[in-house]
Amino acid sequence: MSDLPGGEAGAADVLVLAASAAGSAASAGAGGGGGPGAGGSGTLLPLTVALGVLLVVLLLAAAAISGWGRLGHGRAVLGAGARAIAQLAVVSALITQVVGSVPLTLAFVLVMFAVATRTAGRRITPGRAWVWAGVPIAAGVAPVLLLMAVAGVLPTRGIAVLPVAGILIGGALTATSMAGRRSMEDLRLRHGEVEAALALGLLDRDARLEIARPAAASALMPALDQTRTVGLVTLPGAFVGMLLGGASPVEAGAVQVFVLIALLAVEAVCVLVTLELVARGRFGSPRDGSPARGVRSRRGGR
Repeated sequence: MSDLPGGEAGAADVLVLAASAAGSAASAGAGGGGGPGAGGSGTLLPLTVALGVLLVVLLLAAAAISGWGRLGHGRAVLGAGARAIAQLAVVSALITQVVGSVPLTLAFVLVMFAVATRTAGRRITPGRAWVWAGVPIAAGVAPVLLLMAVAGVLPTRGIAVLPVAGILIGGALTATSMAGRRSMEDLRLRHGEVEAALALGLLDRDARLEIARPAAASALMPALDQTRTVGLVTLPGAFVGMLLGGASPVEAGAVQVFVLIALLAVEAVCVLVTLELVARGRFGSPRDGSPARGVRSRRGGR
């Protein structure tokens, strides 16, 4: 996933829709379906040949525009589109089996976490230090999931755990990637200011924090904007998914508000922990991605 606002509304939202559809199908099979999903009409777009053709046209258009504008992401657009189609085809085929088993659900959540860690880490640094990206993601997501489980808000069923975990991990991925990437970039561009802060007596960590904190903090803006404009600009996946699954608008709205607030908490933790890791040099040198040796040691050698 790239450094784009609203990254938490990608694959995670698809999981919400798929999980809701699975739940509706199960209810219908048991004779208890009554919501939109149970009647066979709970779909946002009709699955027709025209939909597939339009999908290909839009993907090619996105790649062509990127190439024409020399944005440098033409191939990346095609690759991302192809991966999305393949991955969601697999998820769509497996989702009903996964949500019916607690061990499979937990395994799927771990796969989500592993992919999110690698994706965010590789956005921050090209070196092996990318594994550190798992720390902020876990620090943000695990406490919220645990708190929800202990409070009885999150049922221990795959149909509930999988979409909620997917949304939170997706948000953590976006926040970690953006905070880390922007912090490292600012430290690289403003290296002279870091050296000046060190000359004034600040420690390595404190000097880097002073420079990187504003850049890292900007990673919270997409989540803040989404929360401020929900219902006015966008109808997020959790809300739409619950409506398709047969929930009332009030229930769907309450769950969506909770999800958005939970995302704010998760992403705030992710940004804070990522900033701390960058300041301590865990992601390597901002200039070349190599393991940080510490400015203090270089000064000591002068």
